[in-house]
Amino acid sequence: MLNDSRPAVHSSPTHWVALAGRREPLASARDHARTVLAGVVTCVDDAVLVVSELVGNAVRHTTAGPDCLTIEIDGDQVVVAVHDPEPDDGRVHLSETAADPLAESGRGLWLVQTLARRWYVETTAVGKAVVAVLPRRKTAVSRAAGS
Repeated sequence: MLNDSRPAVHSSPTHWVALAGRREPLASARDHARTVLAGVVTCVDDAVLVVSELVGNAVRHTTAGPDCLTIEIDGDQVVVAVHDPEPDDGRVHLSETAADPLAESGRGLWLVQTLARRWYVETTAVGKAVVAVLPRRKTAVSRAAGS
């Protein structure tokens, strides 16, 4: 009988979709997120909105656009990350115009911050990833409202 005393390694399923060079990276990212997260998270629309905001920011604020989207299902949370080839130069932050109800833009990361448990920017080997950690059961908004 073989006795393998190594601990079992449990890896979280990670799904990814390439976005580089796509004519419609937003549509591809939304479709992929909706397909992967259906039946996994309670509020699929909230998760798709977060993905849409992160990809939209990469489209608007980077030269090359988004490289790929990764979605990791990890216990009671889902980790979504939008990767791009540009370095983290400190420009990814909440906009001061987010508080202005008349502003036409600048609310994307505010929405991400509201719906996610947390978000952050991480340096990668080829650029950066903007990451949002989402709850699988209730959104941040429903938790804050006490429901």
